[in-house]
Amino acid sequence: MLNLGFGALVIILLALFTIFRILREYERGVVFLLGRFYKVKGPGLIVIIPGIQKMVRVDLRTVVMDVPSQDVISRDNVSVKVNAVVYFRVVDPQKAIIQVENFLAATSQFAQTTLRSVLGKHELDEMLAEREKLNMDIQKALDIQTDAWGIKISNVEIKHVDIDESMIRAIARQAEAERERRAKVIHAEGELQASDKLMQAAQILSQQTGAMQLRYLQTLTSISSDKSNTIIFPIPMDLVVALTDAVKNRNPSAS
Repeated sequence: MLNLGFGALVIILLALFTIFRILREYERGVVFLLGRFYKVKGPGLIVIIPGIQKMVRVDLRTVVMDVPSQDVISRDNVSVKVNAVVYFRVVDPQKAIIQVENFLAATSQFAQTTLRSVLGKHELDEMLAEREKLNMDIQKALDIQTDAWGIKISNVEIKHVDIDESMIRAIARQAEAERERRAKVIHAEGELQASDKLMQAAQILSQQTGAMQLRYLQTLTSISSDKSNTIIFPIPMDLVVALTDAVKNRNPSAS
């Protein structure tokens, strides 16, 4: 009877001191039994025996972490300040609690160092024009490391790339020079195409005896509308030769 009474007393005491925890749908509880990992519980009602068990609550929702502005020296030796935002969530609560002391702080610090190391391998033009590629590179580097912590990096976005004022002016001059270069190249290509077309037209006109005269007459018609112009019209040499031959034939003594 004594044993039964002592057992009932123990059960009553345990029931009185038992702690009930309610975990939401997005929460899990990592339970330790006498200091050793026991199991991951939740969601719902969780029973914890004080002094014997301890529970650490873990949030499984996506965390939006702002990465502070970092000083980065690009591969072409340009100093810039870059900040970003990292989206991640816990996929393995056991690893997130056991493998790292504070997974939030660890992820933040590793995101900062990874941002500097990855961007330092690229030139400034790539930072400005290829952000999608750089975002993927940073995400992959972070995901490989944080996988051991039970964390999944879902996305990384570079927010701002701040450049020194003198460098902004240099980039503007470079862009202006590039636009001038393209304009000159386009103009030269147009001149080349026009010269090719003129050469083809000249070849076609030269194959017909009266084609050139007709072209001269058409040109005169188009410019004769403006009477304020003084027109100096060259006479074709073949026409001069034809007139000279005709004069010689009519007056043989002139030769």
